[in-house]
Amino acid sequence: MSQEKVLFIEDEPALAEIVKESLETKGFEVYHAPTIARAMLLYRQHSPAIIIADVMLPDGNGFDFIMELRKTDVLTPVIFLTSRSQTDDVVKGFELGGNDYLKKPFSIAELVVRMRSLLRKENSVVTKSAEARTWAFGIFRFHYPAGELLAGKQRRQLTSREADLLNLLLLNRNEALQRNYLLQTLWGNTDYFSGRSLDVFISKLRKYLNTDSSVKIINVRGMGYKMTY
Repeated sequence: MSQEKVLFIEDEPALAEIVKESLETKGFEVYHAPTIARAMLLYRQHSPAIIIADVMLPDGNGFDFIMELRKTDVLTPVIFLTSRSQTDDVVKGFELGGNDYLKKPFSIAELVVRMRSLLRKENSVVTKSAEARTWAFGIFRFHYPAGELLAGKQRRQLTSREADLLNLLLLNRNEALQRNYLLQTLWGNTDYFSGRSLDVFISKLRKYLNTDSSVKIINVRGMGYKMTY
């Protein structure tokens, strides 16, 4: 049974207790923080394997916490929780470094599936094919699954989901990858919010690669995306 440490940031006492106890029965070691200040302290003390963060908190919001965290840690996966379902919130969460997004109310079973997916404990096309490799394309070198993207002396550490997406695009160079295939492979579903998150990750990869105009991620109308170089 999994023993990963979880940092759970939630200010609703009843919900926090239910989620904490439920995750502990699944084998997770859960550290609960009702505020950003407490969350930062617990993060430094315990180095969690995954973070679950409510958006609205008494001393700020989960977006601000993750934005600060991502200055030094781009690898720890983050799932945002919120009762707000506006598209702008979803997009903002992923742009700031979130890996997944779950709307309240949610089931514990769904949360656990998403957590284990991010922790690479569930069966996954990406995980099973994740042989260590180094890609050389354009001015770039990309180490997968380490997620290190190099352009000359410049180094960028990709998040696990950014790395998985880039690897899939490289594996299928010059071939159009269906949008739903990418969503099922990386998110496990094809719902609207996962689709918006895919758009954000494609935009982020394009930004990382824009120093070499020969490397392109192209929209294929009615299909999805294709990488060329």
